[in-house]
Amino acid sequence: MNWYGLYTLFSKEVWRFLKVGVQTILTPVITVLLYLLVFASVLSEHVEVYEGVNYTAFLIPGLIMMSIIQNAFANSSSSLFQSKMTGSLVFMLLPPLSSLEFYLAFVGAAVLRGLLVGLGVWIATWWFVELPIYNVWVLFIFSVLGSAVLGALGLIASQSAEKWDHISAFQNFLILPLTFLSGVFYRIDSLPDFWEKASYYNPFFYMIDGFRYGFFGVSEINIALSLMIVSLFLFIVSAFGLWLLHIGYRIRH
Repeated sequence: MNWYGLYTLFSKEVWRFLKVGVQTILTPVITVLLYLLVFASVLSEHVEVYEGVNYTAFLIPGLIMMSIIQNAFANSSSSLFQSKMTGSLVFMLLPPLSSLEFYLAFVGAAVLRGLLVGLGVWIATWWFVELPIYNVWVLFIFSVLGSAVLGALGLIASQSAEKWDHISAFQNFLILPLTFLSGVFYRIDSLPDFWEKASYYNPFFYMIDGFRYGFFGVSEINIALSLMIVSLFLFIVSAFGLWLLHIGYRIRH
């Protein structure tokens, strides 16, 4: 393992988004606060999702996780694809870095950005309600796994894309719908039967539900099952992303 090369590429990716922190960290926090202002002001006094948990408290973990995974995807997808378009990708391919090291650097930076945005959203939402913490390790594990999944998906999207429209399509027609239909704003057992059953095939639902369990100790699905499904999904997308890197799909040829 080329640890020095891995650390160098990881550092480069981290400094890339930190140098424009207003855009990459502060802006997503403000966007989530706007969601919270609208939904909390309208529904907070009228909806109790779990016993003793009002709608605002229920909504905040979903919004935190949504911001984590969306920004993890944005980081890896935009970075790699921008490097392809500008031609600077060649300077990352020439050093003796394996596909695994390349993957770990990009996904690691995506995870870090997702966690920073999630932490920023959490702190900003203290003005609305201070959430209890049932299990901090569950929060950490699901936030890392979720951001790693989307970081790997970002690599897959950027390798497959030939223009920015393809990245936007991947995000708008896959990531965004799966996120909004994952129980961020509602409990899935409140849906009609067809959509409730369909939600169980959405891996993002297990990320949101598991993360919410870390705050309240209550979930719609057994926490061990959610952890297993998210871990399995991470293994699948990571294996596919590593294979694409190994064959150099649309980055070496």
